[in-house]
Amino acid sequence: MIRKQKIAAAWVLSATVILALATFGCKRAAHAPQMGIPEVMVMDVIQKDVPIYGDWIGTLDGMVNAKIHAQVSGYLMAQCYKEGDLVHKGDLLFQIDPRPFQAALDKANGQLAESQANLDMTAIDVKRYTPLAKDNAISQQELDNAIQSNKGAQAALESAQAAVQQAELDLGFTKVTSPIDGISGIAEAQVGDLVGPNSSELTAVSTVDPIKVYFPISEQEYMLAMENRIAQGRGNMTSGHSTNNLELVLANGETYQHKGEIFTADRQVNIKTGTIRIAGLFANPDFILRPGQYAHVRLPIKMLTGALLVPQRAVAETQGSYHIVVVDKNNRASIRTVQAGDRSESSWIITKGLHPGERVVVEGIQKAREGATVNPKPYIMEAGPAPAAGTNVPTP
Repeated sequence: MIRKQKIAAAWVLSATVILALATFGCKRAAHAPQMGIPEVMVMDVIQKDVPIYGDWIGTLDGMVNAKIHAQVSGYLMAQCYKEGDLVHKGDLLFQIDPRPFQAALDKANGQLAESQANLDMTAIDVKRYTPLAKDNAISQQELDNAIQSNKGAQAALESAQAAVQQAELDLGFTKVTSPIDGISGIAEAQVGDLVGPNSSELTAVSTVDPIKVYFPISEQEYMLAMENRIAQGRGNMTSGHSTNNLELVLANGETYQHKGEIFTADRQVNIKTGTIRIAGLFANPDFILRPGQYAHVRLPIKMLTGALLVPQRAVAETQGSYHIVVVDKNNRASIRTVQAGDRSESSWIITKGLHPGERVVVEGIQKAREGATVNPKPYIMEAGPAPAAGTNVPTP
């Protein structure tokens, strides 16, 4: 009896295990197809108005760059400015030893006084001899000699006066001052150096507000820009400042806060490169921009209305053709050939092959096969870099 009970219990346990395994197998089979669907990241096609930029590389330069040289020879006694500070026209930068030049001025003044005395003496002789010659008390020759001596004394006086003026200039040149308002450079000469007109520059001062930017454009771009200006009745680039909004992208990738304008064009096309140099102006009230800096200049050329944009990573290029994977309402993927246009920030403008509201695969393109079902997940687009140029044509 006990044996039969044990056999029955064993059968019950076996049946329970078999039922559990069958149930697990069914559940696993039910979920197996779901695990095989590839997961991709998708987003809707963006439609908006997009500006197209011209894009050039240039260099910043001061509005005026003054190289400071010594105009007289002497030992440098003092540096009277702080390097890198703003200086004004007439501010003292360096002091050259003035003593030799003061002595030369004193000597010139002495010679001037002597010449004046000689002139006064000869004038008295002429005044005294003139009536005597009329009365034949003296010969005409003596009067003529007195007149010529007076003229010689007059010339000597003028020469002495010029020597005094030159000595005063030389003494003044011992004070090396700034000829313009601007940012001062690092001193190239040190106190105690013997400097002079033939020595290297002492320092430099640059006017940086506003600051210039030079960038080259091709001859074709220049001609197109001129056609645009003539059509708008604005003349050439040298006939007044332009009202265009130049943008400046700094070396750190940030866009400069102030807009600029095209100032002028160079007088000739570079025959070696086929480009012409354009000068732009940017306000620089905080002196952030300095001469010699890298300049990435951008200019909005045109506005595309209702442009369709997708992330650049959603576009695949093979043998000159561009392809995008589109996901329909039933989550089926289809590979579509499109026509790509200009780029805007981190997106690509699609000019043909897409429609507003469609979903495109951004990540997982390699998983999406033609006609296959995919598991779409929303993709959040990150902010991209500065807009790239579509067509490099300035419209000054």
